[in-house]
Amino acid sequence: MSQTFRINEAQKKHLLDSLKKGVRFDGRKLDQHREVSIEYSISKSAEGSARVRIGETEVIAGVKLSIDKPYADSPDEGSLMVDAQLLPLSSPEFELGPPSIEAIELARVVDRGIREAKAIDTKKLCVKEGEKVWIVSIDICTINNAGNLFDASALAAIAALKDARFPEYDGVSIDYKKHSDKKLPLTKIPVAVTVFKAGSTLFIDPSLYEEQVIDARLTVTMMQNGELCALQKGEAKPLSIEEINQMIDLGISKAKELTKHIQK
Repeated sequence: MSQTFRINEAQKKHLLDSLKKGVRFDGRKLDQHREVSIEYSISKSAEGSARVRIGETEVIAGVKLSIDKPYADSPDEGSLMVDAQLLPLSSPEFELGPPSIEAIELARVVDRGIREAKAIDTKKLCVKEGEKVWIVSIDICTINNAGNLFDASALAAIAALKDARFPEYDGVSIDYKKHSDKKLPLTKIPVAVTVFKAGSTLFIDPSLYEEQVIDARLTVTMMQNGELCALQKGEAKPLSIEEINQMIDLGISKAKELTKHIQK
């Protein structure tokens, strides 16, 4: 269950000192994710869906496909939209209402990784140039926030895309009750790992407790061939060039491990 943690200055100092020594309260190493699991096709109404658990953090993602007019500057290409909902059931910190800054940032980080990787061949989403294209919409919903929603959400989104099948379309209307065998034209499988900095320590996959002492983070998105495709910094504290390079190296190394989960 998600809980609200509030630590005082003495607890913060103790946690930072422990991290500096490479000690985490749950016994993990600094570069170790909690247990990762992926379930596919969890929704009957979505064209593709997945549930990802990283430790007790749980996120689901669904893909819906619709037909609309293309953008004027890309008349022969479909498009991608990502939305994230931080549901109150997943954390007492989240509230109903318009998307929060945190939800918008989460969606943008996930969107950027997929978009910069050119994971979807958008030209193959064209039905009739200048008139009709497929629109790929990804909805991310948090079920339980126990830390590190970024990695869980990015993994759930790409898993849902991998699972997606086009609905039946006769050229006039879409039958959402029937799914074809045609998959989305995925050309790349980007995987994101967020590296966090607390004090002078770099580590991955923080717990809620550890998230309270973070100074900066860098989401590193890598394609399955090992190429870096996107970087997204978060939090207010600056990072040195040396720290950025270290975070990229760590992110790429751990992304290779997460890629094995998506390839199963």
